[in-house]
Amino acid sequence: MSSTTAPKTRLRPAKPDEQDPAERMSRDELEALQLTRLQETVRHAYANVPHYRTKLDGAGVHPDDIRSLDDITKIPFTSKEDLRQNYPFGMFAVPSEEVARIHASSGTTGLPTVVGYTKGDLEIWGGLVARSLRASGVRPGMRVHNAYGYGLFTGGLGAHAGIEALGATVIPMSGGQTTKQVQLIRDFRPDVIMCTPSYLLTIADCMEEQGIDPRSTSLKAGVLGAEPWTNSMRTEIEERLDIDALDIYGLSEVMGPGVANECIESKDGPHIWEDHFLPEIIDSETGNRLADGTEGELVFTSLTKRAFPILRYRTRDLTTLLPGTARPSMRRMAKITGRNDDMIILRGVNLFPTQIEEIVLGVPALSTHFVLELTRPARMDELTIRIEPREGVSRSDIEAAVALLVKTIKIQIGSSVGVVVVDHGTLPRSEGKLKRLYDLRS
Repeated sequence: MSSTTAPKTRLRPAKPDEQDPAERMSRDELEALQLTRLQETVRHAYANVPHYRTKLDGAGVHPDDIRSLDDITKIPFTSKEDLRQNYPFGMFAVPSEEVARIHASSGTTGLPTVVGYTKGDLEIWGGLVARSLRASGVRPGMRVHNAYGYGLFTGGLGAHAGIEALGATVIPMSGGQTTKQVQLIRDFRPDVIMCTPSYLLTIADCMEEQGIDPRSTSLKAGVLGAEPWTNSMRTEIEERLDIDALDIYGLSEVMGPGVANECIESKDGPHIWEDHFLPEIIDSETGNRLADGTEGELVFTSLTKRAFPILRYRTRDLTTLLPGTARPSMRRMAKITGRNDDMIILRGVNLFPTQIEEIVLGVPALSTHFVLELTRPARMDELTIRIEPREGVSRSDIEAAVALLVKTIKIQIGSSVGVVVVDHGTLPRSEGKLKRLYDLRS
């Protein structure tokens, strides 16, 4: 493989005068702004969305009852099922002629969730993605290769608007056509790539298959999201491509990408842009709010959205709220450990695909390409890991690696799993969001 020995110039942190004013607010100033915007959002939703008016009336809550940020706990939760019951446009809070764009989820597990944006919403969204990119070290004039999927999925167009709002140059590649991705990265020499972390590893695989050293490209950073990924995967990406890998967080029901983002100077979890989104952590079982520093389910309330305000939306993502570091007034969220609806209960043991990923990435002879198959051949559930070895590894090393993987999972997670090693290149490659778990129970 061809390589380069010249060290790359790293992207630098944003100086204070390059940040948005909200990023430099004190915590007291931020919370005062949050309360004003929360009150406005609740009034707007109550007046214009029948679903919210019915829910608030049922709970005995009026918008005038929201006098402090803690009063948010009086508001009932919103779930994905609420959105589906109001499909397609029942949750919109503005007349149809004010809706400038509509996005929707894939709807693979039911009706898609549909979200709308006014022109003002789109401007805010673009500005927040621009803020996220700036926090990642991206500056005007840099080239950004955008490999998020375009269309109803919010990733592609959301990232695109933010790149342009920042004043950077967008390369709108979208997802798929991996060989073409590699060609354009070599020919156009982008500074930054945006895609899912698993797809970036697929691109790196394709480079290596062509005899190209992934570390030799012009890329200096990857702004990666749309799926849970571990710090072990961050290390894998950074070492294989010689880049900084930063986490961007978002979901269509709350806005899209750009709800939160890591800062390049700390890379210690995404800072939430709390001037636009109010986060909470709750106990998934009881719905009770948990203190910062405690892991639980992430809940968001939008503070500035007009077409599609969202009140206490249960994301199902599991994380922890932490104090701000690079942006001291804005709280951080720890890396998503999984989703409470992705949790596998295997013979009484709770586990998440990300836990398996963390262990797999610690076994050098095994690759990052694996899937989990959950079956019930008799009375008990069984979990099988189908995994590819790394190229050039001997049979004896593969056997030792499998034994180590099984032993480590048993020790760290407390459950026995089966492992099947498959030929290199036989498992599907990510071209967007990676599907790790296949539930094959009848």
